[in-house]
Amino acid sequence: MMNMTETVKQLIIINVLFFVGSMLVPAAGGYLSLFYFENPNFKFWQPISHMFMHGGLMHILFNMFALYSFGSALEHFWGGRKFLFFYISCGLGSALLHTAVNYYSFHGGLDLLVENGFKKEEIMSILAEGKYDTRWQEFLGGNFEGFLQSFMVPAVGASGAVYGLLVAFAFMFPNAGLALIFLPVPIKAKYFVPGLLLLDLFLGVKGNSIFGGGTGIAHFAHIGGALIGFIMMFYWKKNQFNNNRWN
Repeated sequence: MMNMTETVKQLIIINVLFFVGSMLVPAAGGYLSLFYFENPNFKFWQPISHMFMHGGLMHILFNMFALYSFGSALEHFWGGRKFLFFYISCGLGSALLHTAVNYYSFHGGLDLLVENGFKKEEIMSILAEGKYDTRWQEFLGGNFEGFLQSFMVPAVGASGAVYGLLVAFAFMFPNAGLALIFLPVPIKAKYFVPGLLLLDLFLGVKGNSIFGGGTGIAHFAHIGGALIGFIMMFYWKKNQFNNNRWN
């Protein structure tokens, strides 16, 4: 197994520090998690800071193991600066698509409520207080939960950036075998990664919002990180730049 590279090590340390800090100071989540941009809790730094926040021990363990496993291999070939640029870019792409889907989900419900006689200013004021009107459910039906979650529930985690790393790994090492706990044989990266993305896409579309199937997982955030990773890898490969280190 490849030794941990320097930038990956620093990222893991930062993530662990943020995780411990959020346990000691729970209020930090209100400042560092990614809120929907029309929510008064949104801050301009959250598209970056949310990448270092995690919702629980298993969440951070899974992401950090993936960062170590795939990130070290990529940094070894790219160098630290190029790897960090790629990682942060995928994390920002994750936040962007996550926010775009939230916007679609929220404003679809908002427009429907306005059409049925509710005033937009009153709706926004109630939501800004972290509350809701139970009458809304009558008009929103199955989209009610997604409407509320899109506005109120913040996103945390490095998963979007990690999905970008998965895509890059599949580009560079397509025939590398990836083993899963619940499968007896390794699966080549060129099959595993697209399969994982299709599953995320299915779960995201199946749900009423970004929280596919009520799992509390921002599936479209994963897709966003993977999409930016794919675009960058395609561009670098096309320009024969992906083999060059930046440091």
